[in-house]
Amino acid sequence: MTQTERRKYLIKFLLSERRETTDIPQDEYNQKRLLRSLFNIRMPRAVSDEFLQIQDEYLQEENRRKGITDIADLEPVQNNIYLFQGDITTLKCDAIVNAANSQMLGCFNPCHGCIDNAIHTYSGIQLRNTCYELMKAQGYDEPTGQAKITPAYNLPCKYVIHTVGPIVSGYLTEEDCELLKSCYLSCLKLAGENGCKNIAFCCISTGVFGFPQKEAAQIALNSVKEYQKEHEIEVIFNVFKDSDKQIYRELLSAD
Repeated sequence: MTQTERRKYLIKFLLSERRETTDIPQDEYNQKRLLRSLFNIRMPRAVSDEFLQIQDEYLQEENRRKGITDIADLEPVQNNIYLFQGDITTLKCDAIVNAANSQMLGCFNPCHGCIDNAIHTYSGIQLRNTCYELMKAQGYDEPTGQAKITPAYNLPCKYVIHTVGPIVSGYLTEEDCELLKSCYLSCLKLAGENGCKNIAFCCISTGVFGFPQKEAAQIALNSVKEYQKEHEIEVIFNVFKDSDKQIYRELLSAD
């Protein structure tokens, strides 16, 4: 099957699952947006092996076309610390960190620009299903500052580590800072327990959760360096915004 054929198959399947008869757009851009939307709003449930095979072939090819960056090709900014600006879903490393919500099921907002949405989209529907089973077994929402690990499925990394960052309302508090530090240390500990030699962190809590960028970056750096004193692990700080890249460059150069 071509990518177009796979995409149309997946759209038709997901629409039929919802008992909807929406016309499939003719152009590639809107087909992709429709498919992503259908992935995003799909509730966790079982699916056929045929669907998974075609979905996996489709997503792996899409991820390949986006361009994959191997940690082996990155130059460290400091010993065992890297800075990468770009799409975290394109990183080939042992684990990437997802800034999750307390439900741990991914973003249900169609085509939303958050990292949670992107990771769940390009990993595949298996990720939401796995997160659902984890949360069902746990029996309560994920506490802020802790972490869960899952396979990465169709992403180029091996694992996704999900953590819920603090939501800052108004003034930044000491508790907010301690919870963010806990996010980083929980992810690092979980990575080590699962044999990860490297991990890529997004800018946890600095988006809609409202944590100030510079303070968050300083906590991230301090937490990682504290952990690295006793553990051998490579850390990639993944940024998307130019402002975050500049903040990390300044903090790293000041050390």
